[in-house]
Amino acid sequence: MIESDVGATVTTSRAAVDGTGPANPVTLLIADDDEVTRSGLRTLLAAQPGIAVVGEAADGVEAVDQALRLRPDVVLMDVRMPRRNGIDATRQLLAESVPPPKVVVITTFENDDYVTAALSAGASGFVLKRHPVRQIAEAVRVVAAGEAILFPAALRRMVAARPLGSAEALPRAALTGREEETLRLMATGLSNPEIAQSLTVSLETVKTHVGNVLTKLGAQNRTHAVVIAYESGLVVPGFTG
Repeated sequence: MIESDVGATVTTSRAAVDGTGPANPVTLLIADDDEVTRSGLRTLLAAQPGIAVVGEAADGVEAVDQALRLRPDVVLMDVRMPRRNGIDATRQLLAESVPPPKVVVITTFENDDYVTAALSAGASGFVLKRHPVRQIAEAVRVVAAGEAILFPAALRRMVAARPLGSAEALPRAALTGREEETLRLMATGLSNPEIAQSLTVSLETVKTHVGNVLTKLGAQNRTHAVVIAYESGLVVPGFTG
C-alpha cells in the first residue's frame, strides 16, 4: 500500500509499481487539449518502465475516437477539453468499448467539481498535473492491473465543498449491515486485505461484500462507490474509520 502526497491510498503489487510484472506493457492514450502538456506527458511516460504510449488526443471527441480505434488499456483523461469534456468522453467510452479502458483523470486542481463528476461517470481515479511523473505512471499501472486507486483525503475535500445529495440517493435498505461497514472502510482507502483484518473475516468474504456493494449501488468501480457513499451522506467528510 502506497500513500501519496495527496492522501491517495493505492492498493497494488510491487510488479505493478516498478514495471517488473508481465512482459506486455500497459498501453496508454493521453488526452489533453494543451499541446505542450500532452507532448511532455508522452515523452516522460513513454520513458517509464512497463508503459507504452500508443496515441494522443486533443479533445474529448478525439479521445473517444482514438480509444475505440487503438484499444488502449488506460486513458489518461484531462477533464476540461473542447468539443467534448473528459466527463462525457469517459461516460461514452465506458458505454461503447468492450472491454472498456480504465480511465485516470488528470487535472490541475484536486477540488475541481469536474473531477467528482468524472469519478461518478466511471473514472478509476485521478492524478494532479503537478505530481511527479513516477506517481502518474504508478497510477496508470495500478488501474491497468485492475487494482484500486483511492484518494480519501482529496475526495473528502471535494465532497465537503458540494451540497450533499439526499440519503435516498443511496439505497441503504438494500445494503446489509456488513456491506455498509465494508463501504465505510472502502471510503477510508483500505485495501481488501485490510478490510478483512478490520472486520475479522476472510478475504473472499470481503470480495463478496465489495462485489455486492458495487452491484447494489450501480457503481462503475470502487472509486465510484466511495463517491456515492460521500454524496449520499453515508460517509461524511472527516470520517476516518
